[in-house]
Amino acid sequence: MKFEGKSRRLRERLPLNLPVRVQCQESLQHQWVEMSRLIDVTPFGARFTITRPTEPGRLLYLTLPMPRQLRCFDHVEDQYRVWSLVRSLRAIPAEKDKPPRYEVGVAFVGKHPPRSFLLDPKIRYEVASSATESGLYGLNERPDLSSPNVRRVDKPRPETRHFIPVEVTVEALDEDGRVAASEPTVTENISRRGAAVFSSLDIERGAFVRVISHQYQISVIAAVRGRRLGPDGIPRLHLEFIDREWPLEGIE
Repeated sequence: MKFEGKSRRLRERLPLNLPVRVQCQESLQHQWVEMSRLIDVTPFGARFTITRPTEPGRLLYLTLPMPRQLRCFDHVEDQYRVWSLVRSLRAIPAEKDKPPRYEVGVAFVGKHPPRSFLLDPKIRYEVASSATESGLYGLNERPDLSSPNVRRVDKPRPETRHFIPVEVTVEALDEDGRVAASEPTVTENISRRGAAVFSSLDIERGAFVRVISHQYQISVIAAVRGRRLGPDGIPRLHLEFIDREWPLEGIE
């Protein structure tokens, strides 16, 4: 099966409400498993909802009773087990007395994960220009720009960071996606895609938080990209917004 030139029919999303087991290895020490149902599917990807946040670039391991005509391998197995790359995430407003959910869009990437994932499950990936032997999406590691070992090329920022104090509440999410701690604070700087916030919360890099602003009437899921102590002795969290951009109308 060739990657290019597949028929449009094969790429169309089919609304199939199939059960799917979602497994995420967030770190070498922690993984979670959740049952959900598909919203729609193609031979090359799917959509479904989960109760825990994740982020684009992470790998999920799916097990589902995929129709055999839609599979790219394991055509005789009862269950289709496929590694999948998170391409999109959208927070769904929580209903009364129910936990929030997240709609996830994934691309199928094959029967086995990359070797680098087995060493560090926090590695994020992006779609490669070439396909795998099964015709699914290939992967490249996404450069971790927050790492001191990554050589950076001096380029202007793709967007402006505004050094203004925006009042926000930062909610730390536990392994089950529930609020474990909450802190009112302000931003040191903010852009459409991320922010640095003053925070005493002890949150490890790669964890998820919810950032809430009554001023902007918005709630955003963010990934912690770093934590540092400023020259004033106050710790900061460096956040990347992952489910939507921050509205900066009136500031820019």
